[in-house]
Amino acid sequence: MTEYLTTRELAELLRIKERKVYDLVASGAVPCSRATGKLLFPRKAIDDWLASNVSSPAALRSRPLVIVGSHDPLLEWALRASQCGLATYFDSSLDGIERFANGEGIAVGMHLYDVESDSWNNARVESRFATARVVLAEWAKRSRGILVAADAVSQYGGLSDLAGKTMVPRQPGAGSQILLEALLHRQQVDANDIIWAPQARSEVDAVIEVVEGRADATFGLAMLASQHRLGFVPVIDERYDILVDRRAWFEPTWQSLIRFCQTPEFREHAQVLAGYNIDDQFRIHFNGAD
Repeated sequence: MTEYLTTRELAELLRIKERKVYDLVASGAVPCSRATGKLLFPRKAIDDWLASNVSSPAALRSRPLVIVGSHDPLLEWALRASQCGLATYFDSSLDGIERFANGEGIAVGMHLYDVESDSWNNARVESRFATARVVLAEWAKRSRGILVAADAVSQYGGLSDLAGKTMVPRQPGAGSQILLEALLHRQQVDANDIIWAPQARSEVDAVIEVVEGRADATFGLAMLASQHRLGFVPVIDERYDILVDRRAWFEPTWQSLIRFCQTPEFREHAQVLAGYNIDDQFRIHFNGAD
């Protein structure tokens, strides 16, 4: 067995085209050395590289310039205003994690509460991406609570007052629904005492049901309550993070977004959104395997 692989041999090993091998070299993703102008790949280093990516086969192919996962109004606005070139597919936190693991995006937005550690996102990321080259960065802290008609807000002091009311839930993979169920259990509120409306696929859809009078309440962001002139009963502050492929972090699209978030335009917009705190924006909460 030779100590080094050629470009062709590495392409055959990875079952990709030789052109893709050159792309991996150019991006610094694959270990290599040059001898008399020829690319050579140390077999041991390649074996170690493959082992470190075993839980994430998507690392061997280019990720599309898409952010998946949970929707965030401030993030969506920043992506448009910055003109950074990133697209979105927002459905839910858990859906985004699966898509990210399958290589369907460069980043995933999430706000997943872990009951055991009483913390946000880290437990899920560390268990799923412990050996992957990823970075978990904070985007914002957001105030979440009960959204009701403005003239009914005095009827609600907390989650226990949802009994007998019609509540719009989200799909099971949504971070807000996971959090709501955890809080109901913690506060010993029987979910069977709540009248559950049909699931809403997005938080905005859930809010519209309350605005139109088809439901009494939903569990949403303070920003949406303010935007739709609804009453708001604060329950908890959550942390919305973005898990980013480490190589993509340094690409022009992502760096363009970061630069925009440092501008007065972004800061001023964030300040007018009810319930947002961006003091720790881009603080790193997890850095995957080196």
